[in-house]
Amino acid sequence: MAKRIIAIILAALMVFALVGCGKEKRKPIQLTLSTEDAEAILAAAGIMLPDAETAAGANSVVKFFAWYDPFQNYSEDEIINTGYFTFQQKYNSKMEFIETTYEDRNNDLANLVLAGTSPDFAPAGTSNTATFPMGCIKGMYQPVDQWVDYTDPLWKDMAQAAEYFALGDKHFALVTDLSFKDVMPYNRRVMDEWGFDDPAELYANDEWTWDIFYEMCMDFSDGDDDRYALDGWYVVNGIVEESTGITLIAKDENGKFYSNLDNPTIEVAENMIYDLVKNDCCYHVGNDYWANRNNAEYGAGVKDGKCLFWPCDRSGFTHPVEEINQVWGDIEAGELMFAPLPRYQDGDGIYYLNASPAGYMICVGAQNPEGVALLGACDRFKLLDPTVIDIDRKQLKETYKWSEEMLEMYDTCNELVMANTVMFYTGDLPKKIQDIYNNFDWNIRRSGASSTWAQLKEQNRESFDYYLEELNMLIEEYATTGKASITE
Repeated sequence: MAKRIIAIILAALMVFALVGCGKEKRKPIQLTLSTEDAEAILAAAGIMLPDAETAAGANSVVKFFAWYDPFQNYSEDEIINTGYFTFQQKYNSKMEFIETTYEDRNNDLANLVLAGTSPDFAPAGTSNTATFPMGCIKGMYQPVDQWVDYTDPLWKDMAQAAEYFALGDKHFALVTDLSFKDVMPYNRRVMDEWGFDDPAELYANDEWTWDIFYEMCMDFSDGDDDRYALDGWYVVNGIVEESTGITLIAKDENGKFYSNLDNPTIEVAENMIYDLVKNDCCYHVGNDYWANRNNAEYGAGVKDGKCLFWPCDRSGFTHPVEEINQVWGDIEAGELMFAPLPRYQDGDGIYYLNASPAGYMICVGAQNPEGVALLGACDRFKLLDPTVIDIDRKQLKETYKWSEEMLEMYDTCNELVMANTVMFYTGDLPKKIQDIYNNFDWNIRRSGASSTWAQLKEQNRESFDYYLEELNMLIEEYATTGKASITE
C-alpha cells in the first residue's frame, strides 16, 4: 500500500524532533538523507525540480499572508516545514511572514491589494478557510496557470483537485496535497460491549454501509441514559454530503454552479439524519443543534460509552497521549480506531471522504509569483521523495501511539480521497447562498424543531436557485471583463 510521505531534501545527517505538546514532548529523530538519490529516482519517472542555477524564483523572497506561520515557527529541535527547507537550501530563497488575524484576513488582504502593497501568496482552502470563488471574483487572487503546469509529472496528481479552484479555463490555486477531512473514530471496547461489528472490519469486508450504521445508532441511543450515538460538529456534513460523494453546490463542465437539492442519494441521506435526530440519536442541549457534550472540541463521551461516533479529522486524536486516553480510550491498548464514513448501500459502491486541500493562492499584485510557484514545487517534491523517512508517520506512531492498523487505515483514507476527489464549496460563497446552505444543515439537526428535507427544499429552493444564478452571472462578468459588480 502506498504511503503518504512527508519528506525533506538534505545531503547530511540532521537531527529533528517530533512535536508533541510543548518542549518536553519532543523526541529526536535522526535522518540520513540523500539529495542525489532522491532526485535520480524521481527523474526516472519524469519528476524533477527546476535547476537551481536557472529556476525562476530562486535567490528571492516570497511574502506570505496568513493568520499563522507554517514556515518559520520552528527551532533547531523541531520538525521544520520540509518543502520550505528545500526552498531555502536548494534555491537560496526565504519567506517573509505578513501576519493578520483569522477574522480580519479578507479585509486586510483587500486593503493591501488596493494599496499596491500586496503579499505574494496566502493559504488556499475550502470550508472555513475558503478562498474560492468570491476571493477570486473580488480581485484578491489571480490565476496560476502561467506558473504551474498541471500536466507536468510533478503536478499531475493534483490536476483534479485544481479544477475545484477553476473559473472558466483558469486555475486559481497551487494545490500541493490532498488529505481526508472527516472519518469515523470509535472505541473498540465499547463496540464489543454492545455486540456491534467493528466498523474497520466491516469496511475491510465492504459491509460498512448506511443501513448498518443506522442500526447501530438506533440500538445504542437512549436519552434517558444520556447515551447518544452521534456527537460533534460534522454529524450532518460528514454523513450527508461527504459520504454521498455529491455536493449540494457543484460546478458543471462549463464552470457554472448548480444545486443538487433533488439528488436522490442526498435525499436518502438527509432523511436518515432526520430520522436519527427525531429518534434522539444526536447529542443536544434542548433545541441547541450546535451543542457538543461538555462543549468538547472532540470525542467527549466515546471512552465512557455515552457516544458511539464522533466524526472528525485526524487532529481529533493527535493530542498528547494522556488526553487521547482520557477522551477516546486507551490508545496503546487498541481501544481507539477509526474507519471511513459508511457508504450508501444502494449507491455506486465507493466510500467517499471529503478532500481537504493544501496549497497556495497567488495574490493580485504579487511581486514574486515565480517564487511562490517554486515553493509549491518544493512542497510537491517532498511528498513524492521515496528516499527518506516518513516523518509524519513516525510522529503518529511514536508521539501519539498510533497502531500499525491505524496507520494503515490512515493510508487507506488518503487513498480514497485521491481516487475519488470531492470538495465542498461552503466557506467563500456569497452570504445569501451561505445562509441558505447553513439552514439546510442546522434545521435538519435541530432537535425538537427540525424540518424534513422535503420541507427545507421547498422553503429554500427558489431563493437558492436565484442566488446561484446571480453567482454565475458574477463569474461570467468576471471572466469577460476581469471585474464583477458585487453588491454585498
